[in-house]
Amino acid sequence: MPDLKEAATGRRAELREFLMSRRARVSPAEAGLPEGGGRRRTPGLRREEVAVLAGVGASWYQWLEQGRDISVSPQVLDAVARVLRLSNAERRHLYVLAGLNPPVPEVEPAKRHMCDGLRRLIDTWMPYPAHIMDAYYDCVMYNDAAAMVLGMRPGTTQNCIVDFFTDPLYRSRSKSWERNARAVVAQFRAACAAAPGDDGYRQVLQRLEREAGEEFTRLWAEGDIEDAGQIRKELDHPLVGLLCVESTALKVPARPDLTIVLHTPLDEANTAAKLEWLASPEGRRGAMYPVAG
Repeated sequence: MPDLKEAATGRRAELREFLMSRRARVSPAEAGLPEGGGRRRTPGLRREEVAVLAGVGASWYQWLEQGRDISVSPQVLDAVARVLRLSNAERRHLYVLAGLNPPVPEVEPAKRHMCDGLRRLIDTWMPYPAHIMDAYYDCVMYNDAAAMVLGMRPGTTQNCIVDFFTDPLYRSRSKSWERNARAVVAQFRAACAAAPGDDGYRQVLQRLEREAGEEFTRLWAEGDIEDAGQIRKELDHPLVGLLCVESTALKVPARPDLTIVLHTPLDEANTAAKLEWLASPEGRRGAMYPVAG
């Protein structure tokens, strides 16, 4: 069993070092203080300046930085994080070191450009299907294999859970639809529960109740909760027949608003070779012609 007292002592020591290092990198000018004040023995802000700017007592902040066992609140930590110009990741780290549950991850403005890199990721996953969806299950992007195998296309709702219930093309191909429907709904409920009162989830739920019909309503009423992970999918493709894949939902900490869903071929039904053929010039030509299903 871990020594809880020793762990707490180590965490407070790390909190001290973390706050001192963050304070040292913020200049008085960056904090909105006048440039005067004489020569400084150490770079960055003084403890007293952090306390004044954060609206807390100088002694209390000194105790915090010394790693003393004192009570802290999210409001005070947020004020300190603001003064020290902490990033979202650093702010969460501060909460952990102070012994509080960290806030919900947010996207740093500088990380929003990552979509270009994520596009390269799913394109490199070819010839296997891959797509990326946002927190509300809206499809952000998908690769060519997802279009050929899963039927992702502009004519759908572009919302992954709504299309799961309402897209006739996907449902005609999915041999595992009924088995997977319960897991899909349970994972969506878990996402909704993690963001109570979020209007975006409420809108998707209303849309499902309106468009997905009794099947969704029945599964939602069961109240199951399940974390996103892996789901086995069996698909009957009109050109190559049975495909057996495993979808894996992945999170990128820097983009907590996005989920990457990669489909990996299982060692059944010669799935890998079939997916490679579908992505080949011959397979793409075959997909150009209408095929039932």
